[in-house]
Amino acid sequence: MPDALPAPIHLLPHRHPFLFVDELIELTPGERVRGIWHLTGDEWFFPGHFPGEPVVPGVLQIEALAQTGACAVLAEEKFAGRIPFLTGVSGAKFRRPVIPGDTLHMEVTFGRLSARGGKGHGIATVDGETTCDVELMVVLGPAPS
Repeated sequence: MPDALPAPIHLLPHRHPFLFVDELIELTPGERVRGIWHLTGDEWFFPGHFPGEPVVPGVLQIEALAQTGACAVLAEEKFAGRIPFLTGVSGAKFRRPVIPGDTLHMEVTFGRLSARGGKGHGIATVDGETTCDVELMVVLGPAPS
């Protein structure tokens, strides 16, 4: 039986209400990760975005992908404990709204990753339909003291 994957909260410095990855379903440290965010409808942003027509803001989809990617980075032993800062986003495209009750599947693959940072490609989907597609750039900061 394969080893259980770590919970995102054990890898990431993020905490509620700004933790947007509920579970990991695949992880290759430093290379690739797949995670899930279950949207219940009780999230803090839905009442204001938008009243009567709640939608996950696009920037939070990008943040959720960045957090998912950070799990792959921080699972790599040589980067454990560091802080991955999102420093750039390019080519972001939003294809479908994400609404309460959806399960957002996220996948991030790193094309290059070094001690200084890296670049990854993220895709988020709901029911097999792409919701967000984006290139992410990260810089690795020192571990907090």
